[in-house]
Amino acid sequence: MRQYFGRKLLIYFITFFLAVSIDWLIPRFMPGNPVQGMIARANLSAESAKMIYSYYMQAFGLNIPIWQQYLNFWIAIFHGDFGTSIWLFPEPVIKIIKDAVPYDILLLLPAILVSWFAGNHFGAFAARSKWLDNTILPIGYILTATPYMWLGILLAWALGIVVHIFPFSGAYAYSMMPSFTWGFIWSLAVHWVLPFLSLFLVMFGGWAIGMRNLIIYELESDYSHYLLALGTPRKLVRKYAFNNAVLPQVTGLALQLGVIVAGALVTEIVFSYPGIGYLILQAIQNEDYFLLQGCFLFIIIGVLLANFAIDVVYVLVDPRTRIGMQGEG
Repeated sequence: MRQYFGRKLLIYFITFFLAVSIDWLIPRFMPGNPVQGMIARANLSAESAKMIYSYYMQAFGLNIPIWQQYLNFWIAIFHGDFGTSIWLFPEPVIKIIKDAVPYDILLLLPAILVSWFAGNHFGAFAARSKWLDNTILPIGYILTATPYMWLGILLAWALGIVVHIFPFSGAYAYSMMPSFTWGFIWSLAVHWVLPFLSLFLVMFGGWAIGMRNLIIYELESDYSHYLLALGTPRKLVRKYAFNNAVLPQVTGLALQLGVIVAGALVTEIVFSYPGIGYLILQAIQNEDYFLLQGCFLFIIIGVLLANFAIDVVYVLVDPRTRIGMQGEG
């Protein structure tokens, strides 16, 4: 087991190094110069622009050779420094990300967990009910094929504009400041509903279809027929089938949880929800190298941690994995 996790950690380390290096390169392949763009938006005179350009190039460390920028990038990472945002200068990138992450967790964690639980149980039930399989489950296919953006716009129009039940812009009322008051919490909750629904409905359809197909496969497998031939209660066979079918769904759940820090880009744009996805869009539009690479770095770490969690969970819940590891030893 120690050798198994040792190899896994080595693979994760190499993956982290390559992914972070690509993360550093991607913004620098973007056309244009971020400092020039920032100065152009300020509409300064030529002399002032030249002076400020030199100052900001030095402040952001963009006036040194590219190889030195790369080394400084790694040194800064190990010191917990993601740089200073160009778009929201002089705000540190790590502070901007920290302010956005709670909104992503508040939105995506319930959407992923509730849709996973409800979708898996509904899919398992539908697999043994012809009526559900032939009538209601096709709705799952429609939901899965529905783009988040289109569904978000539809919900905003129907529930926000037509019937005026829920607000459809921002994470809370623009007249409020974040605080631990009942008024702010209520505003946060009502603004949360529409983005949550747009994510939940699409995810629910995907989990339900996946579990339905996996359950049917397990119930048609040899071990299920063998247990039924031995007189095992059908309810127990279904339980075994569900336990085996849920393993791939656990993998999907861990990967979904890993990208919580990536936010829901399209949903956040539609509802102006201030998460990481919204920050990525703003970083691209403003050529903010440091905010963009900081967001991607956060995503890389989240995905790698999620994959490591999958390896640990599989060892705990799947006896076949433990047996295979003992065989390797």
